Amino acid sequence: MRYRVLTVFVAVLALAALAQAQTFTDLFNFDYSDGGYPYTGHLLFKGGTLYGTTADGGTDYCGTIFSVTTAGVQTTLYSFTCGSDGAYPYGGVIGDDSGNLYGTAYYYGSDYCGTVWKLSSSGTLSVLHSFEGGTSDFCYPFQGLAKDAKGNMYGTTTGGGADSYGGLYEISSSGTFSILESFDYSSTGAYPDYGALRIDKNGNLYGLTADGGTDGYGTLYEYSAGGTFTVLHNFAGGSTDGGYCYGTVARDGKGNLYGACGYGGSNSYYGVIWKVSSSGTETILHNNSYSSSDICYTYSGVSFGPKSGSLIGLSEECGANYDGALYEISSSGTLTLLHSFDYGVDGGYCAGDEVLLGPTGVLYGACSEGGTDYDRTVWSYAP
Repeated sequence: MRYRVLTVFVAVLALAALAQAQTFTDLFNFDYSDGGYPYTGHLLFKGGTLYGTTADGGTDYCGTIFSVTTAGVQTTLYSFTCGSDGAYPYGGVIGDDSGNLYGTAYYYGSDYCGTVWKLSSSGTLSVLHSFEGGTSDFCYPFQGLAKDAKGNMYGTTTGGGADSYGGLYEISSSGTFSILESFDYSSTGAYPDYGALRIDKNGNLYGLTADGGTDGYGTLYEYSAGGTFTVLHNFAGGSTDGGYCYGTVARDGKGNLYGACGYGGSNSYYGVIWKVSSSGTETILHNNSYSSSDICYTYSGVSFGPKSGSLIGLSEECGANYDGALYEISSSGTLTLLHSFDYGVDGGYCAGDEVLLGPTGVLYGACSEGGTDYDRTVWSYAP
């Protein structure tokens, strides 16, 4: 009996140590004056500091560029003015080796169609491109930017272009702008929302549209480095597929792509997590359900977690408090809730927000609603 009690005691201690190791920390709660609604398509981690954007708040209530250290010290690097600089930056930031940050602003600019901007290491913002709309330019860059090995950047818009459904563009760090593809709704898709493009080592781009395609539920596409646009999958909605898919996709070394949809699936259409092979075959890894032990309305992208082959992401609702959850899905489709958000405490309703895997295995992210001031949070999770 003594040995059995000792065994149980050791097991309890092991579980307690595991629970302590898995630590969720609210790094910063925005109070609107310093930013609000951080729909961070990209968080950048550099030298122990996170960089991102808020889509609202700041000095002129037009959004901000911010930094937050891992110790929770926040700095507003720039407040948008709703002028020629743009407003409402949903897409987060990317950076270069010189300490400059780059991103997009959804609205305003010289023609009220948004901007692509650069923030220098000294804090000076310059507009690289001000979208003009119409058929000869784009409008409303909702997503952020992706950068190739040569420093060229790529993004999408939800408006403008030849058919007014948005499109795909390239821009250099000096502001040279090129239209790559205009979405046409029925054959290529339309309205890419949240997140950013994924770029591989060969310069091929991968992305999602939230609407359009052959069934009207969006597309997964590739734009090759050689300039060829290919629809890899048309989402069908319904009980056997997803629909209205947002955010950034993940890509493994074999060319498989992974993502999330906020609609569709076999459990009353609460969304799915999917895999599309390099040959174009789709596999549903998880059908979301409206439950405190599950995820639902997954309107965010996925990325690879600290465990080999695992995916991490955010759900807008469900989890223990029905305020959303940070989740992990194994390569075989097993779901684990890593953290359930509590709206008025640590955030909630995380739509469009991406999870960043830091260099030491710590996860970082933001919630676009909730927190102690209800103006959204930046957090870390140590597995």
